[in-house]
Amino acid sequence: MSKVTEIVRINKFSKEEIIYLLGVQGEEQNKLFQLASETKLKHVGNKVYLRGLIEMSNICAKNCLYCGIRKDNTKIERYLLTSAEVIEAAKFAFDNNYGSIVLQSGELNSETFISYVESLVLEIKKLSDGQLGITLSCGEQTEETYHRWFNAGAHRYLLRIESSNKALYEKIHPIDSLHSYETRINCLSSLQKTGYQVGTGVMIGLPFQTLEDLADDLLFMQKMDIDMCGMGPYLEHNDTPLFAYTGELIPLKERFYLSLKMVAILRLMMKDINIAATTALQTIDAMGREKALKIGANIFMPNITPKKYRENYKLYENKPCTDENPADCANCIEARICIAGCEIAKDEWGDSKHFTNKNNKTHP
Repeated sequence: MSKVTEIVRINKFSKEEIIYLLGVQGEEQNKLFQLASETKLKHVGNKVYLRGLIEMSNICAKNCLYCGIRKDNTKIERYLLTSAEVIEAAKFAFDNNYGSIVLQSGELNSETFISYVESLVLEIKKLSDGQLGITLSCGEQTEETYHRWFNAGAHRYLLRIESSNKALYEKIHPIDSLHSYETRINCLSSLQKTGYQVGTGVMIGLPFQTLEDLADDLLFMQKMDIDMCGMGPYLEHNDTPLFAYTGELIPLKERFYLSLKMVAILRLMMKDINIAATTALQTIDAMGREKALKIGANIFMPNITPKKYRENYKLYENKPCTDENPADCANCIEARICIAGCEIAKDEWGDSKHFTNKNNKTHP
């Protein structure tokens, strides 16, 4: 019996065992991927749930050292979609049977922005007669704001921790009142308290990052009892402070396979959560998202942002699909998911089974 099989049979991984799994190569890596695929099929099935991604604004108050839309990057054109443009994109998702959308933006905390998002959620619920599921990814907000958006009709929220190691977190963010590790943790707790299905995630292959850090990231997500995860390889952006460390990074191919192993191990650790096949994987490998679907991911996020804005929502260099319109993305979805050997779930929210299962335990 392989060591990977022995570890997986235990069903509760130690940090040392996770580090071992992150380091496997060759046949042991293939075994890890096989076991993760089997776990996915058993616990969440073979369906892939669609989330139409609307990048509604690249205006951000934050200055995260890795991000292409950071406040101090003056080389991009800032934009905010009109309500009509967001509604049109949401209608495209609804008409094309996506089931759910994600409203993503840079981080702002003004009442104008908060009301903008609230009104969009209300309008999208109205246009779809409540049938479109809504995930938000709009950064750190107050618990009151999270409640407003939840009451309007959003029910999932993605807030990536980026690194659960406080020291590493502070190396990739400015150290000031706007960029606090403790605030990020408190926001994740507030989201859970509010009632959202909560997702988080990390970047893989960051400068200064170790396998021990990544093992701790996986244990952090398990301890937080998250419902969904979006994580992928760290990809540099030329116009960011962290770009200075490009020469110290592990090669792209290593970042790619390390990301796949993170997906596979998380699927084995948290069998019934939702895991996204992130776009960053496709930047390194043309079949990156399909490979993630095969070994554990079950969420696919086609970009339905109007084409004219996409070039200015580049969190990292060489982001794919920036020259396509929503219809182009829709045309290749079925082929990509079929290549992965999966089935497209149409007109389904695809809510986290983990969220449902743990709530059933709490409220029998």
